[in-house]
Amino acid sequence: MEQSRVAAAAGYQPAAPDRHACVYTSCYCEENVWKLCEYFRSYSQYPLEEFYAVFISNERRMIPLWKQQSGHGDEPVVWDYHVILLHVSSGDQNFIYDLDTSLPFPCPFDTYIKEAFKSDDILLPEFRRKIRVVRADLYLKTFASDRSHMKDANGHWQKPPPSYPCIESEELLLPLFSSSSQSLPFPES
Repeated sequence: MEQSRVAAAAGYQPAAPDRHACVYTSCYCEENVWKLCEYFRSYSQYPLEEFYAVFISNERRMIPLWKQQSGHGDEPVVWDYHVILLHVSSGDQNFIYDLDTSLPFPCPFDTYIKEAFKSDDILLPEFRRKIRVVRADLYLKTFASDRSHMKDANGHWQKPPPSYPCIESEELLLPLFSSSSQSLPFPES
């Protein structure tokens, strides 16, 4: 069992159920993370304040990530954006929850950065990633999606949508990435 190996290796009790038991829809990473936050708010042994939605993109909307389930061999997948969940735990190690990775779930922060991000030194400038970190409680209150970004010009789904209704919010989240966005580093582990 994947979580047992991670927990035993790091002395960490995973906050989520096994990957296969999580709410997941391929190509809807922002909703997958929202559903994880919703689960953590209700069932986690950790305070919600320890979790962060992490948005990864850039101005060109071309960010490479390695160790993705939809990848081929050691080649990266180039996403327009990707959303993962960061748990800044009170222990010695922080963890990443990414339902799209082939790495362990959850994955120790250092391992995820090394394996999925690789080094910026190997990236052309147009592929350099920018990060935006949003507290999980704020994400739950402000995220909404009508899923229109997943429809083509004719209104057909590019990828099948989740079976649950669209996530709605009374508050609006600021644009995730704009020309004035700055690259935000991950917290130190």
